[in-house]
Amino acid sequence: MTRDPPQRGRTGFVFAGGGTGGHIYPALAIIEQLRAINPDVDVHILCSNRAIDTKILSNESVPFSPIDAMPVSTRPNGLVQFIASWGPSVRATRACIRSLKENNGSAVLIAMGGFVAAPAARAARAERIPVMLVNLDAVPGKANVLIAKKAGTIFTAAEIQGFSNWQRVRPIVRQQTIGSMPPQEARASFGLDPETNTLLITGGSQGASSITGFLRTMVEQRPDAFDGWQVIHQLGSLISDEEIDQLRAVYGDAGIKAWVERYIDAMGPALSAANLGIARCGAGTVAECWGAKLPAVFFPYPYHKDEHQKHNARVLVDAGTAIVLDDKISPDKNFDLHADTLARLLATPDKRTAMLDRYASLGTPDGADTIARSLLNINPDRAGLV
Repeated sequence: MTRDPPQRGRTGFVFAGGGTGGHIYPALAIIEQLRAINPDVDVHILCSNRAIDTKILSNESVPFSPIDAMPVSTRPNGLVQFIASWGPSVRATRACIRSLKENNGSAVLIAMGGFVAAPAARAARAERIPVMLVNLDAVPGKANVLIAKKAGTIFTAAEIQGFSNWQRVRPIVRQQTIGSMPPQEARASFGLDPETNTLLITGGSQGASSITGFLRTMVEQRPDAFDGWQVIHQLGSLISDEEIDQLRAVYGDAGIKAWVERYIDAMGPALSAANLGIARCGAGTVAECWGAKLPAVFFPYPYHKDEHQKHNARVLVDAGTAIVLDDKISPDKNFDLHADTLARLLATPDKRTAMLDRYASLGTPDGADTIARSLLNINPDRAGLV
């Protein structure tokens, strides 16, 4: 069989990132903008072999391949796994790059950060193609700092100190998360009352047990705080069926209508349905709240030494659209410290309206479009190589 010659003048784009939705959804947002500008663009995503990556990407019309990349670990077994996964990950990325080069004539790697991006960037260096780094967190991870030393173009969706050559863009948000449907229709899609205020509680793909524990304690001890509210509660993949049933019963016993599941397949309707959000403040969640103009209560992940989630939220806190509460991990401690704050926010529509109005000062979250247009303007023959 004779292979068609590569279409010279075209560029294929390899996106590398995974392990959580926080690396994958921004890549999808950029790809959507690429396709909006050029429907024939050739793209491929390299993700991790974690089940969550396949779950997310199987519902998308984007080709993807899991690679064996593993995060760095100081534990002996984890370090062995990291070392063993490096070579296969580099080789798999090189094969993907070569395929795109054969089909298009040239290729560019877009490193979305994290442990998948590191070996992919090394493969791009071996294949002598340009690398674009897309940094998402306000405190860059070690992989991003290393990749940046060789990347030809660097964008950051968060304001950071000490990296003056990193080009700032607004949040990278999928268009389907921004006003995807009217609030009443969105609430009805979750089986909730279309006219009732809705509280959205999320913990990311892995869940946030301390947030769930705090809300459960709040419902059990202060059910009156939820008068006039209903709940969408996404629990993450680590919770058991028994725990899901128990939480549903807690809401039911308190007379609170609630949708309680492990995962939200369509985040856009959930954001549209909500009047207030409670969540971690990973870069993706902060971006989605900005895009949906959702007043938010953030509980930064309490085990990060660099507190980068708290830094991620700073832009919304400074604008007055969100508040940050320290996660004390224990449900009882969180209840003692934060129950009154949450109860006042639920009971004060003027406060929530003021938070909503202050989003106007932040501008449109158009980072995906900015990056997509930059990618389409790259000349692979002239761009800086890693």
